[in-house]
Amino acid sequence: MAAPVRIIFLGGLGEIGRNCMVIEQDDRLLLIDCGLMFPDADMHGIDLVLPDFTYLRDNAHRIEACVATHGHEDHVGGLQFLLRELSFPIYGSPVTLGLARNRIEEAGLLGKTELIPVVDNERRRIGPFDVEFIPVTHSVPFAHAIALHTPQGVIIHSGDFKIDLTPVDDRRTDLARLGALAAGDGIRLLMLDSTNAEERGSAPSERSVGVVLRQLFAEHKTERIITASFASHIHRVQQIAEAAIDAGRVVATLGRSMINNVRMARDLGIIKLPDHAFVNIEDIDNYPPEKVCVISTGSQGEPMAALSLLARGDNKFVKIGPKDLVIFSSHAIPGNESNVNRVIDGLLRAGADVVHSGIADVHATGHAQAEDLKMYLSITEPEWFVPIHGEYHHMVANTKHARTMGVPESRIVLCEDGDVIEITDNGIELAGRVPAGMLYVDGIVGDVGQGVLRDRKVLAEEGVVVVVVTVDIDAGRVLVGPEIITRGWVYAPEAEDLIDEAVVTVSKAVEKALKAGTRDVDALEKEVRRAAGKFVSERTKRRPMIVPIVMET
Repeated sequence: MAAPVRIIFLGGLGEIGRNCMVIEQDDRLLLIDCGLMFPDADMHGIDLVLPDFTYLRDNAHRIEACVATHGHEDHVGGLQFLLRELSFPIYGSPVTLGLARNRIEEAGLLGKTELIPVVDNERRRIGPFDVEFIPVTHSVPFAHAIALHTPQGVIIHSGDFKIDLTPVDDRRTDLARLGALAAGDGIRLLMLDSTNAEERGSAPSERSVGVVLRQLFAEHKTERIITASFASHIHRVQQIAEAAIDAGRVVATLGRSMINNVRMARDLGIIKLPDHAFVNIEDIDNYPPEKVCVISTGSQGEPMAALSLLARGDNKFVKIGPKDLVIFSSHAIPGNESNVNRVIDGLLRAGADVVHSGIADVHATGHAQAEDLKMYLSITEPEWFVPIHGEYHHMVANTKHARTMGVPESRIVLCEDGDVIEITDNGIELAGRVPAGMLYVDGIVGDVGQGVLRDRKVLAEEGVVVVVVTVDIDAGRVLVGPEIITRGWVYAPEAEDLIDEAVVTVSKAVEKALKAGTRDVDALEKEVRRAAGKFVSERTKRRPMIVPIVMET
């Protein structure tokens, strides 16, 4: 019998982001990606959301390395946080490592890892793991699918991908290699990206965006053009720059990540454009506005990103006005729509023209759609199938594609974060669970839990009422107060009668408890909370947070 192989899913199965899984073989662990997720609107004050690192911490001595499929934050953004606690090498393409390195270096953690570059179709032995890096096309250059050659057969991790027959760099998803693996020993398990599983048809080519961009540059010859896209979308940046240069403009990058990534891409030879066409952002006033193109960060409406500062008039290099055209060359990530709309409104108020993907085809997805996924399944013909990367409804849609393409229902395993599957000679089955909750980042990693989030939700929706009472425990009487301080419940200067009534109600409750012989401060605080909470609920039909403070003399 061949040795079993286990897969532990730590993130990315049930949400967009936090992509992270572990392969276990011969008592060693190989991490595939370690990403982050951006917070939902109800995660008040949270900066980022990470996978739960408990399993990795508990098994730190067994971790061989991390393999990064590509350089997006939802796949490598968590590494800078995990490396604060653990140390391991990271394998990936030079572009992937370059994007990951920026964050790791900012955190001062380069000494905790070794960045080991790989090339397309390289097959590398990493401890007991036999890992093959298969080229795929995505919205960031030099992404890879991962083929694991294990005692239980070939396991394919698709990574994020699309089937683009005319990519900007002519580097296509290597369907031939996938087909060769399927035709050889076969593919035991396919784990397939589900992000766009509900989208019909096939994903449009990235080159199609370039055509639209050139048309916009031709139509707006008298305006300064400012574009916004993901800083990691290097091929989009390249197409914008090419369109600008061909239209006789100079190009300036705005935003730290955009500046860093464009510099890296030029150093690696991915963006091949003349040096004289690029100028520093502080020098753009030396050129007529109609001869300038600014490529900026902030396409998702992030409050402190360059484009948001522009919309608020807070950027020191660029002031938006009626002679500007702003192009959003991206789609809003689900949950970011209101932020993006707020930035668009600010730009329009400043007098600029705005073009976004709802007006023109200035964005193309980087993820395979339904027909692409079916093609991938047709080529790979997997024995077993697990959908990954997406919210639950995305993964359910992907299982339907698998059934359509002939994968038996009994060989489709629909997993969630925390699930462990074991591959043996007899097949694949669920083999338990590991901790896989969300790790919230608010300044310091791990200092915010569900309890704190619940409190913040109450504060945001209902407000807070603080009741302060000073009592003489020995004499059993109230000395000072109650004093009521409120934020977000009622506006105190306009609700003096209501607050005075609340004071009387709480005072009577405390005096009654003291007369009944209560001398414990905790018990008195519970009485204050009960009396204040009941009064507030009955009189205003609201449920603010009640904070009782009983001081004794």
